[in-house]
Formats: sequence, C-alpha cells, structure tokens
Amino acid sequence: MTIETVLKMGDPRLLRQAKRVQAFDTPELHGLVENMIETMRALNGAGLAAPQIGVDLQLVVFEVLENPRYPDVEPIPLTVLINPVLIPLGEETEEAWEGCLSIPGMRGLVPRYARLRYSGYDVFGKSMEREVEGFHARVVQHECDHLNGILYPMRINDLRNFGFNSALFPGKELIEE
Repeated sequence: MTIETVLKMGDPRLLRQAKRVQAFDTPELHGLVENMIETMRALNGAGLAAPQIGVDLQLVVFEVLENPRYPDVEPIPLTVLINPVLIPLGEETEEAWEGCLSIPGMRGLVPRYARLRYSGYDVFGKSMEREVEGFHARVVQHECDHLNGILYPMRINDLRNFGFNSALFPGKELIEE
C-alpha cells in the first residue's frame, strides 16, 4: 500500500468532473481503494475522494472511528462508495465547521443537507443504499462534492466564517490537516 500525495486547493485537477467507474473488482481498483484508505487514515481524514489524489474517478472512501480531528462525532463505518447518487431527504440544512485534506490548516462554516439517502456501488460492484443524517450526511456530501470539482469554500455563505484554525479557534488545539 502507498500513502498518496493529496492535491492542494489551487491545483486545477481538483476542479474537474470525475468519470464513472466502469470496471469493478479489478486489481487496479482494489489497489486504488487500499491506497486511498491508507492515505485517509494516515492523515486522520474522515474521508478522501479519488480526485484529491489526481484520479478522475467517481470514488470516495470515508470512515470515522476514533479520530483526533473529530473527537465528538458519531462513528461512521468504513465505506467505499463508487458512482454515488445523493438524494436529500427534505429541505432542512445545518451549518457546521468543515476542514479538508486539500485545504490544510483551515476551516469553514458550511451548510449541508441534514438528512440524505445515498446509493452507489462497492469495489466489487455490489449496490448499496443508506439513509443518514448529521455528521455522516455531511461527510458524504463533502466527499462527493470533490467528484464534481467543488471544494467546501465554494459552499460557504459568509466568508467571515472561513479561515485558519489558529485564528478561528485561538487557544483550542486542533490537529492540523
């Protein structure tokens, strides 16, 4: 397994539309997924999208067990989600602070749908569907935005709520991305 280099905001590859995965259960896809999971875990990320490592495929991984970057959130099981479809379950949105491995050391207050249904496929091509809310819903929306060339600052309503962790939360020790 390999820990991949995560692209940083400003790299034009982060702004591209990802292509649908066509072939499942291949050695190449399994290797990519393993490297993405290893990279996400090594960097204490809640998730990682393939475009963040320069791969233009509709593939995200996410997981939150015990994560120092998110100490007070509910656990999210390791999930590999390919060719995702997200459907909001209602109009209710919630604002919360987000960070991103592609925007290290910064946070922004981002509105997201509070509840949603997501569907897609796992690495073997088996279909999956879940209804989620709260932090789980936020993570899925954040990661899937990467597949459409959207970074979380593009969703912030008021840029006064975007900045460096050390300036936004003085005296509060945050794990720097």
